[in-house]
Amino acid sequence: MRTPHQPGSGGRRSAVLYAILGIAVIGSTLAIAQRTNDYRFFDPLIEVKTLIDRYAAEEPDLDDLQLAAIEGMIEALDDPYALYVPPRLNEDFEKELTGEYVGIGAEVNSIDGVFTIVTPMDDSPAFRAGLMAGDKVRFIDGQATEGLSVDESIDLLLGEDGTEVTLTVERDGETIDITITRGKIKARAVRGYRRAADENASWDYMLDPERRIGYIRVSQFTPSVAAEFEEALREIGAHEGGLAGLIIDVRWNPGGLLDQAVRMADLFLEEGVIVSTKGRAFEERFARAAEEGTLPAFPIAVLINGQSASASEVLAGALVENGRAIAVGERSFGKGSVQSVHPLGGGGTGGSLKLTEQRYYLPSGRSLQRTDESVTWGVDPTPGFLIPVNDDDLRELLRVRREAEIIQGGDTSGDGTGSESADPSDPAWITEHLKDRQLAEAVRAVRTCIETGSWPESDASEQDASEAVAAQEMSRLMRTRERMLRELDRLDTRLEAVRTGAGDNTGRPDWDLWADDTEIEGGRVIIRDEAGNEVAVLRITGPDLERWLIDADVEPAGVED
Repeated sequence: MRTPHQPGSGGRRSAVLYAILGIAVIGSTLAIAQRTNDYRFFDPLIEVKTLIDRYAAEEPDLDDLQLAAIEGMIEALDDPYALYVPPRLNEDFEKELTGEYVGIGAEVNSIDGVFTIVTPMDDSPAFRAGLMAGDKVRFIDGQATEGLSVDESIDLLLGEDGTEVTLTVERDGETIDITITRGKIKARAVRGYRRAADENASWDYMLDPERRIGYIRVSQFTPSVAAEFEEALREIGAHEGGLAGLIIDVRWNPGGLLDQAVRMADLFLEEGVIVSTKGRAFEERFARAAEEGTLPAFPIAVLINGQSASASEVLAGALVENGRAIAVGERSFGKGSVQSVHPLGGGGTGGSLKLTEQRYYLPSGRSLQRTDESVTWGVDPTPGFLIPVNDDDLRELLRVRREAEIIQGGDTSGDGTGSESADPSDPAWITEHLKDRQLAEAVRAVRTCIETGSWPESDASEQDASEAVAAQEMSRLMRTRERMLRELDRLDTRLEAVRTGAGDNTGRPDWDLWADDTEIEGGRVIIRDEAGNEVAVLRITGPDLERWLIDADVEPAGVED
């Protein structure tokens, strides 16, 4: 029998209960404090809106005020990928994310002022109805397209699934009415190197049938791209050991869904980290490869360039850093950030917010993200495989690629070059006709690896490759700078003309700091403070110093107000 002074289980339960209640009270207090701080954040916003409502000279548009407030908060984040999507644009935003919409399935443009079919899309209502590349659309359901913008004409083509739309097209001098039943369109993100010669205008993924080298181009990481990618691999026998080499082209691929890139990389890796992610509100997470489902080993070259971003870089980086592939081309873009889309206002009726929440990290642990201070970023080509492309070849490359995508009437095959002796397995032919040195080098490298069991030898080291990429980037930045300087020169010329016409009433001094024929390059600038003490001595490395000093906080010595 216990006395009142003896501790018992009831006392312990009371102490625990008091402790729990204490924590609950503290938690409630903190929650209230947090809510109070949140409310304080809105106090000046509410006050400003109230004053605008009451006193502004013109009645404000409340939607504009709300949009400006939201966009102002997003801008303050200094997050170039953060985005607010108003409710009226939600549908279009969803189409961009998923690549799906309801329509006829055709790529269109205004050509010589006429709304024109560039190409019907694969297995689309437009393709099945017989719409052809080059068809000039004069009327849509009886409404003339003349005078309408491309977007206005596209709006007439969109509609509900299963409804019909009639296009009056001009083809070879004849006028034809084509009725098309609208359907759900899913843009394919996986393409081959040319259209196959079949009635479905499908893609040919076997670049070199003799050596069994495949080629798959991925244009975007949509929700269905991994399934499309695996389907293409099955078509060329990758799962049954029928593929000897593969080229994966993610040039100009802006990225998309991370899980699709992980799934695609996992096809080629038995083990190892594919990518990791972490952020302020998220613990570090690792996506790792699994042995199950891994394809037989064969050489892989991944084509990348400065427009390969995000999920493209995850796929390329995972394969390269795990020793499964080489990278050919140019350094990738350097977008190593993970965005999430949050619907607002219940089910997206209030718009959507896309927000950067995490960063991508390569298997080595290095961040992909490019910043103004970055020395390295993205994914570099494998040493010896940095292949820059000049502007002329780039234009031709894109032209040929674009023509290869067009589904022509009748014969659906083509390489975009008009050449009857097309041989895409020959690197020399690829360089000459497709203007694609990067693809040619990838083909050459894969062929060598198939024949010898190893990649072509290169004298370039990792450091050499990094320095070469840095030199290329510096060259690009210098060209950009030169273009800006030329634009500034044109602006200065225009300002001078306007100043002359205005009688030079701008109040701005027009200094001529030294004679135009003076040679200053190699000279020195001495900076002194007000007391005459020497602060710095600068060597002049170019002829443009006067241009910059004219707009700086300086004036010729001896000038007085």
